[in-house]
Amino acid sequence: MKAFEANFDGLVGPTHNYSGLAYGNLASAKNCAKASNPKQAAKQGLAKMKTLAELGLVQGIIAPQERPDIATLRNLGFSGSDQNIVQLAAKHSPKLLASCYSASSMWTANAATVSPSADTFDKRVHFTPANLVNQFHRSIEHVTTGKILKAMFSSEQHFHHHSALPSVNHFGDEGAANHTRFCSEYGEAGVEFFVHGRHAFDSRFTQPKKYPARQTFEACEAIARLHQLDEQQVVIAQQNPAVIDQGVFHNDVIAVGNRNLLFCHEQAYVDQTKVYAELKQIMGEDFKIIEVPTSSVSIDNAISSYLFNSQLLSLPNGETVLVLPQECEENSNVKQYVQQLVTSQQGIDKVMIFDLKQSMANGGGPACLRLRVVLNEQELQAVNPEVLMTGDKFAVLNQWVDKHYRDRLVEADLADPNLLVESRTALDELTQILNLGSVYNFQQ
Repeated sequence: MKAFEANFDGLVGPTHNYSGLAYGNLASAKNCAKASNPKQAAKQGLAKMKTLAELGLVQGIIAPQERPDIATLRNLGFSGSDQNIVQLAAKHSPKLLASCYSASSMWTANAATVSPSADTFDKRVHFTPANLVNQFHRSIEHVTTGKILKAMFSSEQHFHHHSALPSVNHFGDEGAANHTRFCSEYGEAGVEFFVHGRHAFDSRFTQPKKYPARQTFEACEAIARLHQLDEQQVVIAQQNPAVIDQGVFHNDVIAVGNRNLLFCHEQAYVDQTKVYAELKQIMGEDFKIIEVPTSSVSIDNAISSYLFNSQLLSLPNGETVLVLPQECEENSNVKQYVQQLVTSQQGIDKVMIFDLKQSMANGGGPACLRLRVVLNEQELQAVNPEVLMTGDKFAVLNQWVDKHYRDRLVEADLADPNLLVESRTALDELTQILNLGSVYNFQQ
C-alpha cells in the first residue's frame, strides 16, 4: 500500500521566550534574557509549513502546550487564584516560573517516537511521548503531548498510543530527536535507528564529562519493545561523548536521515564504521552515507549553523531536498560545503533555506520543529483533517497569531497575569480551529 512521510510541525506558543533553561544547548544559553518575538516565531514556523505543503508534501500542525503550567506550580506548593500563583512564583521563584512558561514544546522532534505500521507487529502506527526527564521545563510536557497526539490520531484501528517511559534518568527519552527510520519505500518494512548518549545500568561505556547525555540505551530498547519492532530491523548506536561535550545535545544536531540516505558528521558516533556496517547489512548496498569531514565543517560550525538539524525530504517528483536554516547561508564554511554537496550528486538534489531565527536563537532548527509520521493512505484518512496544513488553514492560523500574540517578550513579562489570560484565550480558540477538543487543564 502506498505510504507517505508526513511532517507535523510544532506551532510556536504565545509565551515563546529566551530564559536559557536548557543546559548543554549553547544557543539557548547564549541568548538567555534577550527579548523574543512570539508573533514572528509563529509566523516563521507557519511559513515553512505552508511552503512544504505547497510542494505536495503531507504537512501537519501540532498545537503548543498550555503555558504557564499552573497545575505544576500548584503541585509545588503555590496556592490561590491562577493569577496570584503567577505573581507569587515571580516573586519567590522566577526561574521556576520561567520553566513553567517555556514554549519548548514547539520542538516536536522531542514530542514522541513514532514507528509506522509497516514496522510493527500489530500493523498499527505506534506513538510514545518522550518523558524528557533531563530538563525540568520539558519533563512537564508528556501528559499533554499524549492528549494532543490522541486528538490528532484517534483511530484505535490504525494508531496505538503508549504512555511515556518511567520519568527517571535511567529511561531518559528525548523522542524522535534521537530516532531515524530508513527504508527503500515508506510503505515497506524499514530499519529503525536509535541513538543514545549513555548506558544507565552499565558503567563500562564512556559518557560525556561536561554536558548530560539525555538519551539512554535502556530507553531505546524499551521503545523498540513497546512498538513491537523486529529486533533484526533495529540498530542502536551510541553518540560520540566528545561531541555531546561540545554542545551536540541530540543526534539531530549531528545527523539526519531519510529513506536510504544518512547525512552525518564524521564524529557523530562511537565505532562509526561498525554503525555503518550494521545499517548496510540490513538496508543493503544501495544504502547511501554522506559523511561530512571535520576538515570541511567543524563541530563548532555544525552547531552554530545547524547544518544537520535539517530536514531531508523526498518530494513527489522524486527529488531529495535538504531544508536548512538561514544560518547555513551565513556561515562561509558551511555555505561552501553545501554548494559542493549539491553539485557532487551524492543523493541530495537541492537545498531550501528558511528564516527560523526565532527558533534558532533558542537552539531549534528545521529538524527540531517537526515530528515525522509515516502513514499509508488509510491511516492518512484517519488523521484529524483539521490538523493538516492547507492554504485556508494557513490564513486562519496567521490571523489567529496576529490576534493573540505579542511581538516582544522578556523574562520580566512572565510576571504579568495578563499573559496567562492571553495565552489561555489563544489556546482555547486554537483547539476549536484544529478540532482537538479539551486537551488543556484549564478547559476541564
